[in-house]
This record gives sequence, C-alpha cells and structure tokens, in this order.
Amino acid sequence: MKFHCLTMLAVVSLAQSSVLHADTEVATAQGLEALGATVVLEGDRVVELSFRDSKRLGNEQWRAIGSLTHLKKLTAYGGAKGLNDETVGFLVGLQELESLSLDGAQLSDGGLAKLAELKRLKRVSFFHLSFRKEGFTGEGFSAWTELPDLESLTVAGMSMGDDGFRAIATLTNLRQLRTWHTYRTEASNAEIAKLPRLTTLKLGQRLPQRGNAPLSLSDASLETLTQIKTLETLEIGEADFHLPALRQLAKLPRLKQLKIDRTYLSEADIDALKSALPGVQIGFEPLTEDQRKKLDAYLK
Repeated sequence: MKFHCLTMLAVVSLAQSSVLHADTEVATAQGLEALGATVVLEGDRVVELSFRDSKRLGNEQWRAIGSLTHLKKLTAYGGAKGLNDETVGFLVGLQELESLSLDGAQLSDGGLAKLAELKRLKRVSFFHLSFRKEGFTGEGFSAWTELPDLESLTVAGMSMGDDGFRAIATLTNLRQLRTWHTYRTEASNAEIAKLPRLTTLKLGQRLPQRGNAPLSLSDASLETLTQIKTLETLEIGEADFHLPALRQLAKLPRLKQLKIDRTYLSEADIDALKSALPGVQIGFEPLTEDQRKKLDAYLK
C-alpha cells in the first residue's frame, strides 16, 4: 500500500510538473509576442517562432527562446545582432529544432560551430551572418559534419570567402545549397562541386570589394558545375553568360529546371539554349534598363 501511494504521488508530481512547464512555455511565448513574434502552438507546446524584426532581442530574450524546448522552427530576421557567442549557448537545448533562419547574427567561427549541437537541424539559412566581423571565415561550418539530417543551407550577404566554402564542401548530406553576395571567388565552385548529393543549387555573384575583387560566377564556372551529376535544379544570375558556355549544361544528366536571371542574354539566346537542352525547363527574364545599369556596375 505504501509503495502504491508513493507511485501515485510520483505520477501526480510529474503531471503537475508538465502542466507547470506548459504554462511557462505559453507565458514565455506571450512575452515574445509582445516583442513582435509570431507563435505557432501544437496543443500547449510552442513549435514555431518567428520575428520580422529581431533588433530588440537581447540576452534575456535569447535565454527565453532557448527555454522553448519543443521548437521545431526558429526564424529571426531584421537584424538579430543579439545572437552572439555569449547568447548562442542558450539555444543548444533546442534539441527538436529542424529549421533555423537568421539575419544579422554576430558569431565567431566558434559560435557557428556551437550550433552543430542542434542535432536535428535539416534546413538552415544565414543572411548577413557576422558581416565584416574580424576573424570570421566560415570555417566553423566544418563542425557541421556532425549534423546527420542537414539537407538545405543558404549563405547570403556574408563576408565569407573560399575557406568557408571549403568547410561547406564537407557537409556531404546537403541536397540544397543557395549562396550569393559573399566574398567567394571562382575557386569555390570546385569546392561546391564536391558535394555528392546536391540536387538544387542557386548561385549569385560575389559582393564587390575594393581592389577589383575577382568574380565568383562567369562562363568559366559552368564547366565546373557540370561535374555535379546529381543536380536537378540550377539557378544562376548576376553574371555575363554566353550561349556556348551555357550549352555545356547538357552534360548534367539529371537537370530538369534551369533559371537564369540578371544577365545580358537575349531571348534568341534562350531559344537556342532550349534547343540544346530539350529536356530542361528554362526560366528567363530579360534585363530591364535599370537592371542593366546595375549589372554593369556590379561586374566591374
């Protein structure tokens, strides 16, 4: 009888603890909603959290976010500079997190590597991560080989060069990679081509820099990209492509969709390319005059 009473007491105590935790999650979510968060609940569990403007998120708020242990999707856009090497540790308890999208976080390579503790991550997008942060190279991505389910990565608007893409090339489970406006050079295309399971790739041009920084995307890139025999969808833009180089994409046996934008190609060029790639759906939009001026300046 004594044992039975103890068991019942333990069950009641556990139930009370679960209710208390649920109440705490809801209260935390309400506090974050007051800062502009959009919250998605499943029952009494917070499973999605998104901010369009993250400028007001400091230590206290990132600690609160890290307490929402049932989160599956976290989005913090609009300048999440409060996420740094000090606060990133608050997130390691989010062991159910599958999707992470950040804009403006300020992490060192060590802080970036810390995120590899989120073992269920599948989709990650970084915009303006550690932009012009001293010492940041992107080599912290090398720790992400420990993420068995990671399939999609976006890196854009980042002062990260070829070293970062050399690290990304070790993430052999990636199916989708999207990148534009970084400091990478043409050499990084050979690193990207090493990804053995890549089916979707979006490439844009490097960021202009002082001293005539070399391009990262041109006709010379296309032959390198033909090494990615798993590729099914390719999106390329902000470059001066020519028809003979584009015809090389016929070497991609699984290519189904090709999108080309912000380039000097004509409609006649695209018609000829469609003949060369009969099994590929090709999307194209001619340059407007304003876009032409911007592209001229961008490629100098």
